Amino acid sequence: MDPDALRSLCLSFEGAVETFPFGPENSVFKVEGKIFALSRLDGEPLKVSLKCEPELAVQLRNDHPAIVGGYHLNKRHWNTVTVNEVPEQLLRDMVEDSYDLIVSRLPRGTQIRLGWSTLHG
Repeated sequence: MDPDALRSLCLSFEGAVETFPFGPENSVFKVEGKIFALSRLDGEPLKVSLKCEPELAVQLRNDHPAIVGGYHLNKRHWNTVTVNEVPEQLLRDMVEDSYDLIVSRLPRGTQIRLGWSTLHG
């Protein structure tokens, strides 16, 4: 997956926006002002940090050398993934899970407005 595809994936979720609060080189993807993905899209290798359930985060790190505790983030809740060293479907699932974790904690009315149903949670 290249940087443009990663950006498109992150922005494919309802209400997702790309912001640059940490400088122009760091893309921060948010929904309702809450971060669900961070990436230096011009980085080599391409990496992305994603929110994750703590138990799953540890399991993923144990199963995949390309997944480590979140860089400069709470390692209990965040993983940093070297994009092209994990199966693409796993990466897509991790991005979606990160988005869903954020939306699941938003008010019900906001979830409905975003088209996020109880099927997700």
